[in-house]
Amino acid sequence: MIGFNFARQRMVDTQLRARGISDARILDAMLRVPRHEFVPEALRAEAYEDHPLPIGDGQTISQPYVVAVMLELLELTSTSTVLEIGTGSGYVTALLGELAAQVSSIERHADLASNARTILAALGYANVHIFTGDGTFGLPAHSPFDAIMVSAAAHEIPSALLSQLREGGRMIIPVGSPESQQLQFVRMHNGQTLISVRDSVRFVPLISDRD
Repeated sequence: MIGFNFARQRMVDTQLRARGISDARILDAMLRVPRHEFVPEALRAEAYEDHPLPIGDGQTISQPYVVAVMLELLELTSTSTVLEIGTGSGYVTALLGELAAQVSSIERHADLASNARTILAALGYANVHIFTGDGTFGLPAHSPFDAIMVSAAAHEIPSALLSQLREGGRMIIPVGSPESQQLQFVRMHNGQTLISVRDSVRFVPLISDRD
């Protein structure tokens, strides 16, 4: 356990803070959440390295630095309601649970969703709720959301997700082909979507881009 704590502190100091991540709430959350609990046991020695790791079903747990960049852009507060598209291992869900009031997360792989529920419950996250399904359509019955975080790449921003942002709401989503993607940051302002392009990234595709 001491080894994991040291590795987590090193991750925050060298991969995040040293590269410009400055939001104290995000840095503290990434110090608290045990990333090694969300990766396969055989890969736990790599849990705090700065690269994605496979978690099964062709999915990955994202690079810590990219996760931190996405979280900073969302400007979450302790009263925020958040929709996450792509639960995966549940690691980012836990971070969102640390930063926001309520988190709804959608995962299309039932086994990943089930595993994430088990881990999150064991760690005491009572403010996160995981649904199994196609995240392209969001969760209209639970909308609107203050923020939407999409951890899978779309060819274009799904209109259903835009419609589920409240006024002033923010969304971060990778957009592009499987080979070339960029983070796009969306803010809903006076009923209009304001979009800016951020970092180049590489994410697995949304289900609608495969079918």
